[in-house]
Amino acid sequence: MKTMHDTGHRDPGFDTLQVHGGQTLDCEARSCSVPIYQSASFGFRDAGHAARLFTGQEAGHIYSRMSNPTTDVLEKRVTLLEGGVGSVATASGTAAIFYAIFTIARTGDEFISSKALYGGTIHLFENVFRDMGITVHLVDINDRSEIEARMGKKTRAIFTETIGNPMNTVADLRMLSDVAHAHGIPLIVDSTVTTPYLVRPFEHGADIVVHSLTKFMGGHGLSIGGIVTDAGTFCWDTFSALAGPNPEMDGQSFIERFGDAAYITRLRSAILRDTGACLSPFNAFTFLLGIETLSLRMAKHCGNALKVAQFLDGHPGVAWVNYPGLPNHPDHERAEVYLRNGFGAIIAFGAKGGYEQAKEIIDSVRLFSHVANIGDTKSLIIHPASTTHKLLSEEQQLSSGVSPDMIRLCVGIEDINDILADLEAALGKA
Repeated sequence: MKTMHDTGHRDPGFDTLQVHGGQTLDCEARSCSVPIYQSASFGFRDAGHAARLFTGQEAGHIYSRMSNPTTDVLEKRVTLLEGGVGSVATASGTAAIFYAIFTIARTGDEFISSKALYGGTIHLFENVFRDMGITVHLVDINDRSEIEARMGKKTRAIFTETIGNPMNTVADLRMLSDVAHAHGIPLIVDSTVTTPYLVRPFEHGADIVVHSLTKFMGGHGLSIGGIVTDAGTFCWDTFSALAGPNPEMDGQSFIERFGDAAYITRLRSAILRDTGACLSPFNAFTFLLGIETLSLRMAKHCGNALKVAQFLDGHPGVAWVNYPGLPNHPDHERAEVYLRNGFGAIIAFGAKGGYEQAKEIIDSVRLFSHVANIGDTKSLIIHPASTTHKLLSEEQQLSSGVSPDMIRLCVGIEDINDILADLEAALGKA
């Protein structure tokens, strides 16, 4: 049966995949839009069919905690956009990060991570994982010597964001994948702020990619969700959870049964099944709608953000500007290597009057929405030190690049003249 993205003569391009990828017209109604399968469970043809589904011998849907036809289209579409072997959607981006690591890590294990991360991720790593007996080492992710110094027999992965939020550190993905693979461990990349429109981490050696679908992939700020995508290229032979015999599969291992898809299958059939942070089919539907316009939105986000960064860089009320699209950014050359279609929508800048002025600027904007999110079509503004990174100590904040004078912008797709006018008025008032 042909899928919606079959062109008959060539591999479809990115813009075609974001609209049609993963969809097959349903046999009865032949709905052009992906239907919302709002059902908890799905019927079996007979007892043998049920048994084969439960042992993974046949593909199909059992219960929406594990898979759902609407969510399945979303997972296939993201897999195609990233160039992987399979994906699993989750109830949030945080759940996606947790599952990506917990699929291969156990009590006593360790992993290495960038310290330039979203505050909630750092809190997950240094609190929840710590309480589970899993240790994280936060490092300067582009300092190879520091990463090598943290490697040990129990290290199970390297984790980074493509562009650290809000520090805008651009990760050297090729160097990180080389280091990880030299030590027999995978590179896990959070590509939320870049999306596959700006960079496809698998092309630079990454093994696992995670997204908060809530952000740019959805674009509308309506739904919470996440996704994990597997490149299908890493050798998991030294990871007992994947290479060891599994009683639920008649003693076979995930590698023996599922080959290149062993990791993502275990994530679904063991971790997601038993802990239950599944994505609702309605949210999957809204994300599919958002992804249809991903390239159009990201192009506008990036174009607007560069103009805003240039405006702020020359403003007398601004102490500093952090945006990888500016030539004076320390990672600008690296950004030009890895980012294909722009430098992202996140800008951090310092108010010259410090924390008090930063608050005044935030309270004075009219077009920008003051919310704890990124990736909406609307322009967003926040003070990280007192919100998104508030749970971190002052030392942790500074280590993550968050200072009291910092304001984070996520530049939207409004008319650029209106965005600049709003910032000009707020800076002038402050």
